[in-house]
Amino acid sequence: MLNWYLQSGKDSDIVTSTRIRIARNIKGNKFPKNASKEEREKILNIIQEITPKIGYGLKFLKLKDMDDLTKLALIEKHLISPEFAVNHEDGAILINNDENICIMINEEDHLRIQVFSAGLELESSLNLAIEIEKTIGSLVNFAYSDKYGYLTECPTNVGTGLRASVMVHLPALTATRNINKVLDVTNNFGMNIRGLYGEGSNTQGNIYQISNKQSLGISEKEIINSINLITNKIIEQERTARKYLAKKSIELEDRLYRAYGVLTNCRKISSEEAKKLISDVRLGTDLGIIKEMTDLKVNKLDLYTKPANLQIYLEQELDEKQRDIERAEVIKKIINEE
Repeated sequence: MLNWYLQSGKDSDIVTSTRIRIARNIKGNKFPKNASKEEREKILNIIQEITPKIGYGLKFLKLKDMDDLTKLALIEKHLISPEFAVNHEDGAILINNDENICIMINEEDHLRIQVFSAGLELESSLNLAIEIEKTIGSLVNFAYSDKYGYLTECPTNVGTGLRASVMVHLPALTATRNINKVLDVTNNFGMNIRGLYGEGSNTQGNIYQISNKQSLGISEKEIINSINLITNKIIEQERTARKYLAKKSIELEDRLYRAYGVLTNCRKISSEEAKKLISDVRLGTDLGIIKEMTDLKVNKLDLYTKPANLQIYLEQELDEKQRDIERAEVIKKIINEE
């Protein structure tokens, strides 16, 4: 069985993935940022003790027991935040073998319950996240206010504690220079639209993250409905832009096959250049122009060309120059897989 980030799902020609994140804190304990080392250790001990009762095949792993490469690989898969990996020695995760469930412990809140899916799967992902949240809530008491709802470190998460997000691949809107209009409309709908790794990050490979801004005074269902509404509008706009580009078929085919040609024949390639070229190859594959590729191959290229996951794939640590050489070889190997 493939991990979720190698799979394709509903509308995955544009929506690469869905994430549901629910923030919770344990009643009577300080938020991690204001807690002492001993107080954060207490939270770790509480969660470690109840892990077998939570189920879902979750394993308890402390960040301080992981090497830097493992943590970076988790960041590249979007399973943990960059800030969490760097600044939280008293942090841990609960993660299952499929890696579609990853709970961050002692990040900004005591618990950040995350469920991931390929494609646009907001409802089913939310249902699983709520199921996990209820299971944990039966084992510990969450901090809750009758007036405000669930209490969190950041005021923007107070209420439901829910942050729903989707990753969208928008190369055609970028190429037709309509991307800024889409960004403006998304912001006006009360949504955040950010780069690949969330707040403060840049866009890479024409991939954007859309998420809700509000969690107070609004239900989980309303949040999901709003994200679905704006995402479907963006899907519609991107597909329209792709049809427009396809009218100039020889120019589009030339551009996409040039990207495929470089990936197929390069002898060394940086992570940044690979991202740009893979974006074009993904578009060519989704449009049925590049028939030599499959969704699975594109997803493998996307994952295994990233620095940490490349090294884990090869089972060896490499400096930047070596990575650029080996990345080219891995790309050719994946493209030529039967």
